[in-house]
Amino acid sequence: MKVLAFNGSPKAAGNTYHALTMVTAELEKEGIETEIIHVGNQVVRSCVACNQCRTHRNEQCVQTGDEVNEWIQRMKHADGILLGSPVHYAAMGATMKAFLDRAFYVSGANGGMLRHKVGAAVVAVRRSGGLPAFTQLNNFLCYAEMLMPTSNYWNVIHGTGPGEATQDLEGVQIMRILGKNMAYLMKLVEHGKGKIIPPGPETKAYMPFIH
Repeated sequence: MKVLAFNGSPKAAGNTYHALTMVTAELEKEGIETEIIHVGNQVVRSCVACNQCRTHRNEQCVQTGDEVNEWIQRMKHADGILLGSPVHYAAMGATMKAFLDRAFYVSGANGGMLRHKVGAAVVAVRRSGGLPAFTQLNNFLCYAEMLMPTSNYWNVIHGTGPGEATQDLEGVQIMRILGKNMAYLMKLVEHGKGKIIPPGPETKAYMPFIH
């Protein structure tokens, strides 16, 4: 099994990265392979609402010139997805948002490529705004019908300078427990394959509020 972790911070080794490594360390202890992909320092265009991914259904965003389509395919073949972001004005980083908008829309437009994979989100923040950013990340996981492990508190860790998050003892525990619970859930899913029939997907019902 493998987990792809996406670092939405512009800093390669900032507090978001440290939060992700705390989670992935626990996954690796359980024999789960992990890889961290640095998104936050890339140039990623936002979704332009062209709907071409839904028209063509080729598992690709029509926009090229960045790594989003490659990341989408890697997410498709991973067993778990871990999203990490810093907090910018009580929200996730803009590059991370652009990436997730495109990746998750392509997934949904192509039959739910991430459906029933295990997914979790973590946030690194200086002081406040962590919960709104955490909720933003979780919205993507919920939309994709992913299975979400929890910890003993919200997955937010505090620190200002790079590495300071390691001094947030409560935050460190949150990340550690999240990693353990994520590994546990992934193993349940893996051992249930071929034994428990998962619920099938349903055609999306749309409520037109404007006629």
